[in-house]
Amino acid sequence: MANAGAIAAILLLSCLLVSPPSHAFYLPGVAPRDFHKDDELQVKVNKLSSTKTQLPYDFYFLDYCKPSKIMNNAENLGEVLRGDRIENSIYVFKMRRDETCKVSCRTKLTAESAKNFKEKIDDEYRVNMILDNLPVAVPRLRRDGSQAPTYEHGFRVGYKSKDDKYYINNHLSFRVMYHKDPESEDSRIVGFEVIPSSVKHEYTDWDEKNPKVHTCTPSTKITPSSNTPQEVAADAYILFSYDVTFQPSEIKWASRWDTYLLMNDDQIHWFSIINSLMIVLFLSGMVAMIMMRTLYRDIANYNQLETQDEAQEETGWKLVHGDVFRPPSNSGLLCVYVGTGVQFFGMTLVTMIFASLGFLSPSNRGGLMTAMVLLWVFMGLFAGYSSARLYKMFKGAEWKKITLKTAFMFPGIVFGIFFMLNALIWGEKSSGAVPFGTMFALVFLWFGISVPLVFVGSYLGFKKPAIEDPVRTNKIPRQIPALAWYMQPAFSVLIGGILPFGAVFIELFFILTSIWLNQFYYIFGFLFIVFVILIVTCAEITIVLCYFQLCSEDYHWWWRAYLTAGSSALYLFAYSVFYFSTKLEITKVVSGILYFGYMLITSYAFFVLTGTIGFYACLWFVRKIYSSVKID
Repeated sequence: MANAGAIAAILLLSCLLVSPPSHAFYLPGVAPRDFHKDDELQVKVNKLSSTKTQLPYDFYFLDYCKPSKIMNNAENLGEVLRGDRIENSIYVFKMRRDETCKVSCRTKLTAESAKNFKEKIDDEYRVNMILDNLPVAVPRLRRDGSQAPTYEHGFRVGYKSKDDKYYINNHLSFRVMYHKDPESEDSRIVGFEVIPSSVKHEYTDWDEKNPKVHTCTPSTKITPSSNTPQEVAADAYILFSYDVTFQPSEIKWASRWDTYLLMNDDQIHWFSIINSLMIVLFLSGMVAMIMMRTLYRDIANYNQLETQDEAQEETGWKLVHGDVFRPPSNSGLLCVYVGTGVQFFGMTLVTMIFASLGFLSPSNRGGLMTAMVLLWVFMGLFAGYSSARLYKMFKGAEWKKITLKTAFMFPGIVFGIFFMLNALIWGEKSSGAVPFGTMFALVFLWFGISVPLVFVGSYLGFKKPAIEDPVRTNKIPRQIPALAWYMQPAFSVLIGGILPFGAVFIELFFILTSIWLNQFYYIFGFLFIVFVILIVTCAEITIVLCYFQLCSEDYHWWWRAYLTAGSSALYLFAYSVFYFSTKLEITKVVSGILYFGYMLITSYAFFVLTGTIGFYACLWFVRKIYSSVKID
């Protein structure tokens, strides 16, 4: 019945959290802006991005038209870490006033700038622009032939012809959709689309102040196939032009992100959840069987034994009661990893809840990353507390040493890898390189806030009385009998990681796609359900394998419990290798190193998270069963 109740609760939660794609639920993160007719609209430019190289570049890295003064807009920490660089541009519109073919500027390409354009076209770079906090989208036809709109994020820098010539998209046809207030003249922008074209503009004499271009007049309507394309070549003059049309729309401002977040394959997410629930049901059945039948029978039998001789004849988990709470080797390191796992668990849980409730909307660029970094810093309090409590249970005395390791080990390893990857990005002159000032801010958050909080938590944890073991530990360790091959540590640890990974791997595909293929991920309702399933799966598989281990009279369960659930990180990394070889078109060595570097950090974090969940589940289970039997 308990299982049925849990499933009903999960399904109810899913109904609340997972909205249909046509009504994507999120809090927009910014207040709506009302525009009157002829109000100025400033288009901002973001990074150039490519799924082939994963290296973002500043928009003005290429020789595009520049405004008289380039200004960086205010950025949050998450935007900088993502490589976003939002700047002003020469594209300025008047609200609800169409313009046909307006010349922006003329640029003469140097050999260097022509080479840059060609490289970016080869690597399929896309230009990202923003209007009223909406990213520009390119409409495209769906593969299934349906009429429902589908979009690509950003437009291509250019294209390469079959005869190896490079052409630049130098004319942009913008379409701005707006929703008009029926009671006033106010309008709100609800869509921003572009159709790029390559046009070789023709003119007789060039006048910078009043350019007269034969191919770009107020009556000209340029389409991608209507003109001779503009080739990229050294010393070539390129004219950049654009037109803009305003179109009324029935889309309300609150739903304007729906086209970006359109989820075409929500069925596969439900399949993923049902698949994961089957795993949970199977494991819950096994745990229930162990707890109800085997354990209660064992406990009843153990408690009814009258003589020591009968007890000697018994085999199983009761025989190791005098050793089961013996502190493990490297107990300090285990405390550090458990504390770090608690910190990571707290950060993930709070982030998931806020994201599921719609607080971390995609319109708030970098909001998710900023929230995760800040939550990680403040969760240091729980990391220090939990590592100190466990260390005191192991009767350790050097709590300051353990606190220092908790504060520095995991963040230090991650920061070291991140710093090396950042140096590689910096070497490629990419805007994805985190500037020195931001790096300093991260170090300040770590040393100035996180480390002191870990010490405060550790002090509070160590001040509390030690957790008492339910049974006494013998002075002399018991000898462990020879184990069957399937109970060997390496085998059982590797088997234990399969089911937690199996519960999340379908959702993992969508997360990797959003990160590496430049898509928006906004199905946090599904993700939250999968996270709950992951917690339950990690806990149950660890309990089941821990029980079998204790029945084999092997009492070295502390590290085994952590590694059993944590081994799912191995499968996650293996899956990332499979994903790299089948889904990504990365060709550059630097980009490959970046991918595997970041996936290594992700896998390490996943190891710490799942390992800690498994460890605490097993600790609860072992304390529960040994407090239930009478020990002479």
